[in-house]
Amino acid sequence: MRDQLTRRRTAEPGPYGFEDLSELMSRMTGDEKHSEAATSTVDALWVLYDRVLSVGPDLREDRDRFYLSKGHGPQAYYAVLCAKGFFGPELFDMFGAFGSPLGYHPDRTLVPGVEISSGSLGHGLPLAVGTALGLRARGLTDSRVWVLLGDGEFDEGSNHEAVVYAARAALDRLNVVVVDNHSATQGWPGGLESRFACEGWATRRVDGRDHDALEEAFTAPHPGRPGLVVADVGAAADR
Repeated sequence: MRDQLTRRRTAEPGPYGFEDLSELMSRMTGDEKHSEAATSTVDALWVLYDRVLSVGPDLREDRDRFYLSKGHGPQAYYAVLCAKGFFGPELFDMFGAFGSPLGYHPDRTLVPGVEISSGSLGHGLPLAVGTALGLRARGLTDSRVWVLLGDGEFDEGSNHEAVVYAARAALDRLNVVVVDNHSATQGWPGGLESRFACEGWATRRVDGRDHDALEEAFTAPHPGRPGLVVADVGAAADR
């Protein structure tokens, strides 16, 4: 399987829309699905890939980059990548099996379209900061970097360091989406966005199930500073 499937493989896009994602996700079974975590991210992921990101299976150098820091429960991520033509749905029946490229955490060396291997909380945002710096240094100023985090990841100190540095470096091509399912053990006065706002980030909080509201927030300009969108999905689930 590893010889047959590489990150550079292309697949014909299937006739999939948002309404097909739940069926695609249902094909992935196992004891470590973290299905609640996947469900909490599906709307934000779909809006990003369907309406916002400039990226496709060809992985051209000037593409936007998307990092799934919330690597627990990647079923929604896999379903969206499949729907956008990165690979075929037949892989879902092998989810989590020995030798399958689709593991319980995404692996950038095995899954087409996956930019970082993730699952260990607190790494996605620091990696995105480094990528934004690298793209700027190379003159790829049209490429944006997006990273999706869970609210529970802010128990990790590495994220707070990245929040501070990104604002000081004026990384305005950096965009963070935090899926807030109210599972974090540490609350923030004024909401999680207040932690970013006090460092100079542009921040918004929207209904994480409202696709039009998500698109508007994702496409709002924030010149000279990084941007945060908190996608509030309500009741606590898997972080």
